[in-house]
Amino acid sequence: MDKLLAARTEFSRKDAKKLIWTGRVRHNGKIAVSPDAKVDLEKDTLELDGKMLLIKEHLYLMMNKPAGVLSAARDPKQPTVLDLVPAEYRRTGLFPAGRLDKDTEGFVLITDDGDFAHRILAPKKHVPKTYHARIDGPVTEQMLQGFAEGVQLEDETEPCLPAQLRLLQEGDEPLCEVVLTQGMFHQVKRMFLAYGRRVLWLKRVAMGGLVLDENLASGQCREILDKEIEMLLGKI
Repeated sequence: MDKLLAARTEFSRKDAKKLIWTGRVRHNGKIAVSPDAKVDLEKDTLELDGKMLLIKEHLYLMMNKPAGVLSAARDPKQPTVLDLVPAEYRRTGLFPAGRLDKDTEGFVLITDDGDFAHRILAPKKHVPKTYHARIDGPVTEQMLQGFAEGVQLEDETEPCLPAQLRLLQEGDEPLCEVVLTQGMFHQVKRMFLAYGRRVLWLKRVAMGGLVLDENLASGQCREILDKEIEMLLGKI
């Protein structure tokens, strides 16, 4: 129990033992008495100071990342997505699965499940990521066709994989939707730049078949439900 408490909270294992000995931990509704007690991650419950802990083996969070925050586990000088994770979700081993640029907003998956993150991010899996982008000029037929065929980026030997480009809103600064199945460095920005367009604003709105929850304010996150995991993998 003490090892699990240390892994699921910000307490050390030594402090976790003290929490148990001083009666602050409940195991299946009863005051815990032994740090050595076994805990079933799927069936049991643990409470600390009356607050239920998330003890299951892995955690999957959907975050609506604000601009100006790094998609990193930690940084000595700048705020990261993990700094925004509420205390009840914090545990050892959390990391952002994939990165968004500092100035890009939207869906970031945060988890402690490395195998699952690999399934989401591996190039061979081709899990789609959907973005909304506002650009500084009109969308042309040449751009629509080029994205569909695969854009040749500067300094790359091979063109990008085919992507979907759709015009959502016309105007001097049109709003576009882009669906990618790979994750090259600054890819959306570089694809538009290949056609002389600058991206003025960029937000990831979906991963796989799972759309960013519209009820999540910027900087907020929530647990991803079991049924949504398959959607993340693009299987639903």
